[in-house]
Amino acid sequence: MHLVDLLVAGAVFGLIAAATFSTLQVGLRAYTIGAARAESQQSGRIALERLANDIRIAGLGPQHPSFAAIALAEPTHLVLHRDLDGDGAVTAVGETITWRLTGRTLRRDAGGGAQPIIDGVRSLVLEYLDAAGEPTAGASDIRTVVITVVTEAESVLAGREVTTTFSTRVRLRNR
Repeated sequence: MHLVDLLVAGAVFGLIAAATFSTLQVGLRAYTIGAARAESQQSGRIALERLANDIRIAGLGPQHPSFAAIALAEPTHLVLHRDLDGDGAVTAVGETITWRLTGRTLRRDAGGGAQPIIDGVRSLVLEYLDAAGEPTAGASDIRTVVITVVTEAESVLAGREVTTTFSTRVRLRNR
């Protein structure tokens, strides 16, 4: 009789342990996805804010600057100029800023080498508009930049895609 009771107790314990393990596994999966999404969103917001701030102050300098606010305008590569020391030239460190998507890493170079700002970038699209709000290819005509960043959360769960899209319009203040 004791052996039967022991076997029944073992079977009941096994069922309860299996149910508990399954519940914990589902909770861990939800936590992992949520943490990855939060990390992706926060990093994306920071990158978008830094890029937008750099674009806003591009062209900063004397009243009639001799340099272009935007030197290079490509869909995933942007070179900005600003005259921080007021000497009329953009030769000092921090006066030329380059933003570039390299692989899945968005990088910013302000004279000290291309530093990674955010990893896990699925796409970066920079669109350039003139004063009338029409698309333009000429760097000197650009007055607004439309930024679209799509981030992908690093998730250990295979087959689970967690992406976030950020988009904003930024007007150059100094042109």
